[in-house]
Formats: sequence, structure tokens, C-alpha cells
Amino acid sequence: MRPSLRALVRRESILAVLVVVALALLAQRSDRLFTAANLLNQGRFMTEVGLIALAMTFVIVTGGIDLSVGSMLGLSAILLGVFWKRAGLPLPAAMALAVCAGAAAGFVNGLVITRFGVPPLIATLATLALYRGLAEGISESRSVRGYPEWFYELGQGELGGVPTQVWILLGATVVAAVTLGWTTFGRATYALGANETAARFSGIAVDRTKLLIYTASGLASGLAAVIFVSRVSTTRSDMGTGVEMDAITAVVLGGTSIFGGSGTIVGTALGLVLVQALRNGLALANVKGDGTIVVIGVVLILATIVGNLFGRGGDG
Repeated sequence: MRPSLRALVRRESILAVLVVVALALLAQRSDRLFTAANLLNQGRFMTEVGLIALAMTFVIVTGGIDLSVGSMLGLSAILLGVFWKRAGLPLPAAMALAVCAGAAAGFVNGLVITRFGVPPLIATLATLALYRGLAEGISESRSVRGYPEWFYELGQGELGGVPTQVWILLGATVVAAVTLGWTTFGRATYALGANETAARFSGIAVDRTKLLIYTASGLASGLAAVIFVSRVSTTRSDMGTGVEMDAITAVVLGGTSIFGGSGTIVGTALGLVLVQALRNGLALANVKGDGTIVVIGVVLILATIVGNLFGRGGDG
């Protein structure tokens, strides 16, 4: 079921307070945290994970998981270079085909899960290795560089003083929030996660809904790949390694239940901001990478415990 408005506001209010507290504490350690240049850079850095996290929210709301998003990103990135450099296609066509390749990879995930009954964890763990292996094999350990200047506007340019990809992330966030919170498809997603058997008996096309969601996850990974390549100016087969954990962390930190049936896009957005703020703030405070991982893990555990305690209180 969809979470009640009272529970939703309570959970997301707690997370918003955590974000404010974290930013306040981190700002005391470094006066560079709230500079315009730093904030804009953080917007650039979190866009790829953000796009994937939006789609991941739908996946986890259904009670599933997609561990292959990073590999789909890497495969799409490699195919972008292959379509443009080796196949000689115009770059816009190569970009479109790379995004479509990501969607196709997500479709395969959904097909394996819905048609063959493979649990999402196992299916996407297998395709994580499959897609990464394909990316490495196709690339032959070579990177693709030398993209035209206009292509870099997508990942390095600005529009109205705001990074171009941040506008894309904001637009995708609005679309995802409206879809999950206010449409029939969103209600079907919640119903599927709450009780799949009941959803089937109520006439919901469960398999089709899952197939669309996993396809959208792949499409988001493909779009993230194009933006990633534009931002770093090169294509490599190891792109996206570990991004699945960052996306899942943002979604779960945002209050989406790993068991399915509840979660919001607003919560995911707050979770994404909190994770990025911790990474950036701790780096500016000269905290080593291992320390950052420990802090994020502790915050995730604490936020989950607090959310569960308040959620339990709101269930009655």
C-alpha cells in the first residue's frame, strides 16, 4: 500500500532534519562547503547516481533489486564510443542507441525475472557480471576520446548558471515523483510491492509492470552513461563500477522499504543529497575515504532505525 500522508511527512521530515544537521556540522569543518562553485560541482557529480536512484526507487518499491545498473552504465558508455568511432554513426544517433542499449539490457533483466521466475537478486547479480564482461570484451581495454566540443555541453556546460545535467536530473525527478505518486502505474507499483498475489487477483498486470520498471532502470543507466562520458571526456569499460551501491544507499536512506510497498521519490532525493553532502563535506574536512564510508554506513543504520521506530508508531 502507499504510505499514509502522515507517515510520509513524518519520515521525510526526519530525513530533511538529518540533511540540515549534517550540512550544519560539515559547514563548521570547512568554509568551502557552501560556495557556489562547490555546490554546482556536487550537482554535476551526483547526477548519474541520481538518475539511477530514481529508477531504483520503483524497483525497490516492488520488492525487487537491480544490481546490474553500474554494469549497464559501463556497457552503454562503451557502446556510445563504438557506435560513434567504429561504426561511424553520427554522434546524436550513437547517443540515442547507447540509451536504447541500456533500456534493452534492463528489458532482459525484466524478462529473466518475469518469464523465468528468477529472483531479482540472482538475476541482476548474474547480469552484473554479464554486462560488465561484455563491456570489457567490446572495448578491448581501449578508451574512446576526442568527442566534439558540443557533446561536452551535456556534462560540463551550464544553462542559466546551473550545470546542464542538473536540469536533466530535476526534470527526471519531477516526472518520477508524479508517476509514482499520482498515476495508476504508481499505484500498481505500490500494490505489487505490498502483496504481489493480491495485486494479481485485483487485475494488475504484474509482469508487465515489472518489465516496464526494469526496462526504465536500464534506460536511466543508459542516459547516465551518456552524461558520464560527456562529463569525463572519455569512454572506459570500468565506468559505473560500484554505482549500484550508491543508488541503493540513497533509496534506502530516503525511506524506501527494501521489502517493498513503500517509498517516495522525495525521500530518495533527500537521501541522495545527504549522501553527497557527507562525501563532499568529509572530503573537504580531510577525512580519508575509508572514514567517509564508515560515516555513511552509520548514518544509514541510524536513519533506518529511527525511520522504523517512527513508522511503527504511525502504523496504528
